[in-house]
Amino acid sequence: MATAGTTKSTFDSTLASARSTMLFSDIFHLAIDSFRASKVRFLLTMLGMIIGSASIILVATLGLTGKQYALDQLTSMGPNKIEVQFAGGSTVGPDNSATPDFMTREDMTAVLDEVPGIVASSPMLETHHPISVGGGVTKDTMILGVSPEYKTVRNLQVLAGRFFDEEDSLGHQKVAVMVEPLAKTLFGTSNAAVGQTISVLGIPITIIGVFKESFDTYGMSEISEQTLLIPYPVARYFTGTDTVKEIFFTTKDAAMVEPASKRILEIIRSRHRPTSVYNAVTLTELLVKMAKIADMLTIVLSLAAMVTLIVSGVGIMNSMLANVQSRLREIGIRKALGATRLEIRLQFLTESVLLSLCGGIIGTAIGLAIPLSVRFLTPYTIPVDPLSAVIALSTSVIVGIIFGTLPANRAARLDPVETLKYE
Repeated sequence: MATAGTTKSTFDSTLASARSTMLFSDIFHLAIDSFRASKVRFLLTMLGMIIGSASIILVATLGLTGKQYALDQLTSMGPNKIEVQFAGGSTVGPDNSATPDFMTREDMTAVLDEVPGIVASSPMLETHHPISVGGGVTKDTMILGVSPEYKTVRNLQVLAGRFFDEEDSLGHQKVAVMVEPLAKTLFGTSNAAVGQTISVLGIPITIIGVFKESFDTYGMSEISEQTLLIPYPVARYFTGTDTVKEIFFTTKDAAMVEPASKRILEIIRSRHRPTSVYNAVTLTELLVKMAKIADMLTIVLSLAAMVTLIVSGVGIMNSMLANVQSRLREIGIRKALGATRLEIRLQFLTESVLLSLCGGIIGTAIGLAIPLSVRFLTPYTIPVDPLSAVIALSTSVIVGIIFGTLPANRAARLDPVETLKYE
């Protein structure tokens, strides 16, 4: 009797264990065996996940690269630059005549005395005159009177010759630097323009240099294709006034730009009529907006790339449904031996997630390998966001769970008696 009781107890224990427990390692090995039995089908199913995961990383990389390029181009204009502009307002003279309440060079001097951290500054006086290059040839130009520090403030590149210096400015030297398109139009090349003499209102001016902007502003800056830069004191000969249209400042650090711009406006406004309007233009707000736009475009493109993962998820679901159908007898036998619905569901869900995750890992490896190869094999630095790899792998797991649930539930609900009859 004791032996019979012991045997019954052992049987009940084994049956209870079969109904309630199955090591995850066993489920994992069953999934691997299933993949080995249908290698081609599962590889083709995995292909969609590979393409989708690689697409997410490459799209994120392209977005980061474009963002970095745009920000680099903008910062090349001078991230520490503050441009103060006259926007409107007038002063009334004794004869009741109104004249624009322009800024003056004394405003710039007051700012330099009161605002710390400014390392360079330049007034800008604008006038338009035709220049004569001899032989009866004239050309309409925009002449900007600036200080030698204008080159630093605007981050200009001198292509030939030199920029005028403080000695030229203090000595009222009749020299000028010419923008590259104008030099090529008048003299053929930048080097040929250096040393040439032009005439502005009968005053001979020597071209000592040719320059260009470090960043293509597409006509959005004060410099055009017919611009001539001359020392500010010389420009006053042509205007007869000490007023300036704009004043440029450069701070020591980009973090000083916003507080400095507010203080500069306060000083200038205090020196003019209350109704006059002046604006301070900086790149800070533009850089923030550009970064937000680039991030939003990257997100939108990444969401578009995720469509590939959704499509591949449908492929995984179809493959797993076919897998369930081909393994009906196996499912019936396992259920007959005591496997629970939870274990059957977990088995097929594990296969689905493993299939999706393997595709995601391969796709992620490919997506990372391409920009990293460019980084190591070329002089170009391609930014890589590790978060994109995390997103790609996480999305792969989620896709596997979502699209593997239906096949797993179908397998779990199968009647063991009917499945054992299946041929």
